[in-house]
Amino acid sequence: MSEFLEIWLPFIYLYGVGGALFLIGMILVRKSGSLNMKLKRHRYWFRVLVFGYFYFFIFHFLFTIAGLYW
Repeated sequence: MSEFLEIWLPFIYLYGVGGALFLIGMILVRKSGSLNMKLKRHRYWFRVLVFGYFYFFIFHFLFTIAGLYW
């Protein structure tokens, strides 16, 4: 139980709450008209942001697993 509270609960909080705030921010940017998906450069940066979130999620997850079990 200690492992879950010290390692996995902060991980879930970081990417759960952070992901929810990221999603809310992306929705607000889209609804405000700041993000125009018809423009190539806007689509590019949208993909960069989404890819970055999942990249760091996977990177953090794999290194947490490696740190715990290797």
